[in-house]
Amino acid sequence: MTNAVDVRLWYVPVEIITLRRWLVAAFVVNIMLLTVDVLRADSKLLILGVLSCLLFAALRASLPEINDTFRRNVCLVLSSSLLGLSAYRLLLAEPTVFNFWIHCWSLVPSVLALYWLSGRPVTVWTARKLSDSAFEYGLLRNAKLGGRLEAIGAHITLVHFVAISVIPLIWVIDIAFSEGNSLGGQIGDSFTTEHFEKILNGESFGLWFRNSLIVSIGTALVALFIAIPAGYAFSRYKFTGRDASMFSFLLVQMFPGIIILVPYFLVMKTLGLLNSHLGLILAYCVTALPLCVWMLKGFFDTIPRELEEAAVLDGCNQVQVFTKVVLPLSTPAIAVTALFSFLAAWNEFLLALTFNTSNDMYTLPVGLASLISSTSQSWGDFAAASLLVSLPVALLFLFFQKFLIDGLSAGGVKG
Repeated sequence: MTNAVDVRLWYVPVEIITLRRWLVAAFVVNIMLLTVDVLRADSKLLILGVLSCLLFAALRASLPEINDTFRRNVCLVLSSSLLGLSAYRLLLAEPTVFNFWIHCWSLVPSVLALYWLSGRPVTVWTARKLSDSAFEYGLLRNAKLGGRLEAIGAHITLVHFVAISVIPLIWVIDIAFSEGNSLGGQIGDSFTTEHFEKILNGESFGLWFRNSLIVSIGTALVALFIAIPAGYAFSRYKFTGRDASMFSFLLVQMFPGIIILVPYFLVMKTLGLLNSHLGLILAYCVTALPLCVWMLKGFFDTIPRELEEAAVLDGCNQVQVFTKVVLPLSTPAIAVTALFSFLAAWNEFLLALTFNTSNDMYTLPVGLASLISSTSQSWGDFAAASLLVSLPVALLFLFFQKFLIDGLSAGGVKG
């Protein structure tokens, strides 16, 4: 009988186990959401939010143990207070979808805590009225519901964090399809395509798009032309300065690009490369090469040397080994490297703004920035152009998705 009692002491209902995890997650999220009230400068909601976080911490610390009816009653009082406080905060806030969403992080956990703590499994467990059959039923119930509740909690949390990333995108889409150039207003209150028509029918956007396309494709091609043989040489050959060169590539990445802006400008001016595609391509290649070389070197390390030795035995020279054996196997890594080089040039703003002073040579980031000035803000046009600029990037990621996964994972394990 002693062994049975010891086992019962070990048993904890799945509701308590789940609350121990979920209340911590809810506490962390509510602490983060306090920044919303700080940004709104709403002192009353901020104070209520801090009180809610304190109640979450107290509720988590007071979760009952076996044969502990007093702590269970304390938790019921705390969860009831938390529910009332959360409902009051929701009533004080403006009736918007965003406010309802952020207050659900306090409403839902408080409702679940109140419901589970007042339920029969926890009530019986805290009163220690467990028979052998009840103990067996509780273990089976834990095994059945534990994994399901854990999966539900993980998916709900992930969906909410995905929503944080999607909300700004929805806002930009709404501004792009709304009348006027205001950042306010309710989502979906109007619909128009005038901003897209203005951008697409204008001459500037097509010019900016062409410049970005030339510079980005040129950067990717030049970077690959240099990085592929460099990565292969660093992977296969031992030579003087090899380790120092690889370390220098990492060292360069530690410094922000703005510190080399003035030397870059002087060099470009001396060479006569200002307001030219070639100047930007060379500048972008310098910044993109370290990452490209390291990525390709890591992938080449995973290709067995035995394949190259077999090709040599078959009569191939070193160039044929590289072109007919190594390069076909390196297609995923080359595709990913080209994609990253393309995106680095496509999204770069500072160098393009510094080296190009003519509107005819603006790239898309610089051109989009010119839509917002100190005297006029064309937010609708800006949002529409931003969506158009993002479409090629999204299509590239969809097209290179398979290569992206293979290329990023291939260099992670050596041998």
